[in-house]
Amino acid sequence: MSYSSWFQEHGEKHKAIMAKLTHLSPDEVIRYFRFDNMVKNEPDFCPLYKDNKKCHDMKALNCYLCACPNFRFKDEGFNTRKGKTLYSACSISSKEGGQFISEDAIHQDCSKCAVPHHESYIKRQFTRDWFEMMEDVSHS
Repeated sequence: MSYSSWFQEHGEKHKAIMAKLTHLSPDEVIRYFRFDNMVKNEPDFCPLYKDNKKCHDMKALNCYLCACPNFRFKDEGFNTRKGKTLYSACSISSKEGGQFISEDAIHQDCSKCAVPHHESYIKRQFTRDWFEMMEDVSHS
């Protein structure tokens, strides 16, 4: 699956959930997206939910920003150096981030970065439209 297709598909899932939550305040929406609630009430939102598994090892994981507004991707790649194409990167160069490097590709590794999963961060970025929050992510 390409970054673009995942991005679009995930955004549509987010939009469908938000359509059910129009009566909730922003704080209530953010609370709704807490991991334990999402596993119970939105099992199809994330493939990890079926195993009750978190993507990041943190107690208070919030899934509102499953994808990070600081992530950047381009399906055809940003550039190629030394035979490797850069497909994704972190716009803030998070010190918790890293890279997956293969023979010919470089992809951002966000597995150790929990920045977008803290409710304080989500409150600062919050809008009910996930695509609006993520508008700078895709360069395809």
